[in-house]
Parts: sequence; C-alpha cells; structure tokens
Amino acid sequence: MSMTYYHSPMSTAARTTWAIEELGVPCERVLVDVQNKGTRTPEFLKLNPNGKVPLLVIDGTPIFESTAILIHLAETYGVDKGLYAKPGLARAEQLKWIAWANIGLLMPLMRWMQNTSSMIPAEMHNAKAAAAAKTEADAMLKLLDDALEGKSYLTGGAFSMADLAPASYMGWLSFMKYDLSPFKNVQAWFGRCSERPGFQRAMKG
Repeated sequence: MSMTYYHSPMSTAARTTWAIEELGVPCERVLVDVQNKGTRTPEFLKLNPNGKVPLLVIDGTPIFESTAILIHLAETYGVDKGLYAKPGLARAEQLKWIAWANIGLLMPLMRWMQNTSSMIPAEMHNAKAAAAAKTEADAMLKLLDDALEGKSYLTGGAFSMADLAPASYMGWLSFMKYDLSPFKNVQAWFGRCSERPGFQRAMKG
C-alpha cells in the first residue's frame, strides 16, 4: 500500500501529523509551502479541490479534511495501538469527542479568530461577532473542562484519539493568546497531552 501525506506546520495538518506520530503510520511526507500557494497548484487541486492541507493519498485515493483523516487512521491503526476502541459504545464515546472538536469547539474559535487576529485585515473585524464567538467558545471550553473533572483523559482513563482531536487545537489557542486560565482542568489535561513524545515530534514538523 502506498501512502503520501501532504502537510504544513501552523495549520490543521498539525493534528493529523500528531496522529501519524502517535500511531506510527508509515507514509511518505510532503511538506507543502502554503505561503507560496503550494496548495493552489493544478497538481494539488486535482487531489484536493479545497486547496488545503492536510491531504492523505492512499493507493491513489485522496482523503481530505483533518477529521476524516483522523477517523480513518484511528480505525486502521488505533485499535492495535491502544488509542482507539473497538466497534461499540466505547468507540462511539470517543467518536463523539472527535466530531465535537471539529464542530462544537472549532467553529466558534474560528469566528473569534477571524474577528480578532492581526493576520486578518482590521477592516474585516467585527467586535460584536468577536464577542459572541468568544462567549460561545468559552461555553464549549467549559463543557470540556467539566467533562475532565476528576479525570486525566476524556475516555477510558488513558490517552486516546478522543483526547488528540480537541487537544490538537490548544497549542494554536495559546499562540493566539486565547485566555485559557478559567479552564484549569483543560490546562492540566493539555499539559499531559503535550508531554507525549508523539506530540513533541509532530511539533518539530
């Protein structure tokens, strides 16, 4: 089986790179220069018409969207590695956090970033939209904080793909100077997740 992984640092590919490191997935890695429109070439757009990383091409079949890649890798490699449950309720519990990370958590965070980031032209910022997004994002982080009360990890007492999916956004939030201080359980949990060798390798590129 041939597998080629297209990625770039400081993008949502960071989470799939972390998963590849945790799961020991054998693949060819291609670093894409996003700043110089590496995702907009005809060759890349033929594989991913969205023009984004990450992208995983398996035996000629392109898989895009980071959550789809995470789920595929989890199902293919995660059970043997002890990072994903076998089919059943335990897997459903892990899957709900993987889905929640990309919908419940990420969506308000993206709206907040789009209306506050210095990387977005100031004339495109909307203060009311930023405040509304921050309120919603804080509610989602409170939900996560409550779910971690009295626990080291989200499901099963050990690190799993259920943790990786939301934890993969925490470093970006710190970079964006999002105030995580009200969420002590989240901070402690991310500290444990970020100490993992797989995370450390992923952050090196």
